[in-house]
Amino acid sequence: MNRFEQAVYDCMKPTEALLEQTTNPLHRKILLNFWRHVHLEGAGLYDQICSDDMMVANPVYRVTWGANPAVIEGRDGVMTFYNSVGDVVLWNSDDRIAVADWGVADELTFNLLGLGAIMQAIGYPVPDADKFYHVQSRQAFIWPYDKNAKLAGEHLYEDKTSLTWEEVDEAELTTAKRVQEIQKELLARLHARFGENFWVYEAEAATA
Repeated sequence: MNRFEQAVYDCMKPTEALLEQTTNPLHRKILLNFWRHVHLEGAGLYDQICSDDMMVANPVYRVTWGANPAVIEGRDGVMTFYNSVGDVVLWNSDDRIAVADWGVADELTFNLLGLGAIMQAIGYPVPDADKFYHVQSRQAFIWPYDKNAKLAGEHLYEDKTSLTWEEVDEAELTTAKRVQEIQKELLARLHARFGENFWVYEAEAATA
């Protein structure tokens, strides 16, 4: 296992640590939705992210990656956004995460691993389209949730001053397909640990 694959395996440990010290039922469900969402996204299972039990009917995403900030509205728009990212490996690290009634706030290092041409298309000015790069920047992820612990959007704010990249030798690369396998493995572990529909929360039932 190389360092990039290990980083993917470790990416949700800060969320797990926060969940372990969280007792508020709504907050726990928000964190479990967030945790499951990350693995679903990494596994390419976007339709499950956009399902009725995970997401509100009209989510709003605000994304400031690279040189092309965008606002994406509605589940169809979100699906199009996810499918547009291309053959690149994504993961988070160095998280400082908090949860409240309104959702999740997470300052983290966002990592991308892939071909220079893909990075350039996103808006990262790596020097060679034909070489592979590990691109990093600090970002603030603000994810609003509704009263039923369903995702209402993603607001992703990038600190442009923190942007760095390194060229990666092809011998050290991992592939998007391999990372999808890792994320599916982690998703299966999550389901085995917490049981059926562990992310589902109904506010009315909780207060009855």
